[in-house]
Amino acid sequence: MIEGVKHIVAVASGKGGVGKSTVTANLALAMAAEGYRVGILDADIYGPSQAQMLGVGEGVRPQAAGENRMYPLEAHGLQAMSMAFMVDVREPMVWRGPMVAGAFQQLLTQTQWDDLDFLFIDMPPGTGDIQLTLAQKVPVDGAVIVTTPQDIALLDARKGIEMFRKVNVPVFGVVENMSLHVCSNCGHGEPLFGEGGGERIANEYETRLLGRLPLALSIREQVDGGRPTVIAEPDGEVTATFRDMARQVAEQVQGQAAEGPSISFGD
Repeated sequence: MIEGVKHIVAVASGKGGVGKSTVTANLALAMAAEGYRVGILDADIYGPSQAQMLGVGEGVRPQAAGENRMYPLEAHGLQAMSMAFMVDVREPMVWRGPMVAGAFQQLLTQTQWDDLDFLFIDMPPGTGDIQLTLAQKVPVDGAVIVTTPQDIALLDARKGIEMFRKVNVPVFGVVENMSLHVCSNCGHGEPLFGEGGGERIANEYETRLLGRLPLALSIREQVDGGRPTVIAEPDGEVTATFRDMARQVAEQVQGQAAEGPSISFGD
């Protein structure tokens, strides 16, 4: 177990650019709005984005919590840790895979998490070193897969689901992002990236479609401005969707806990 953390949920996608980090931030905030103590670990070492999405100012650094440990930063009621808190965000991380995996493990285990009910891990795209380290070293309760309805995104989402299945991590469900664009002028809705892809892949892998999210300018503007939708529009329709997804994840985690201890993995 990770000290100070009861449950860990990985949010992943096989493909970049599908809005995984936006979903992670809002899903974590929705879980907090449901009354849980929640944290986010930004595991994308090469391109961390949670610092900006959560409105953490550039140059803000974690405080030491004893030898080789540090306190997470606080943002919108969440505990947060990211490589962006450690380095200049303009500097590229020119590291090989083992260094990246080591940095991820240090961020996870050397952070002084404070009695979290849920820690959401914002995974990098793909199925590489960090994903393998997560599967081998971390007691993960389950994963959420983010995709768009587009066929090319669904191909990579399948790889993500298959990866978690191979290491016996349950997939709690699929989030279909950018499912429908609604014109801000006329209100006409159009599925720019196709229709029904998230539901098809959920059915194919016998998991659930947690929810569909629109392709909306406001969602992008809100995370870019450091106030994700759940904070910016707490009574809005999109926030209601995120809170429903959070409840579904919590129910599945609690169901597992009733059946037995959380899953953990060896080398």
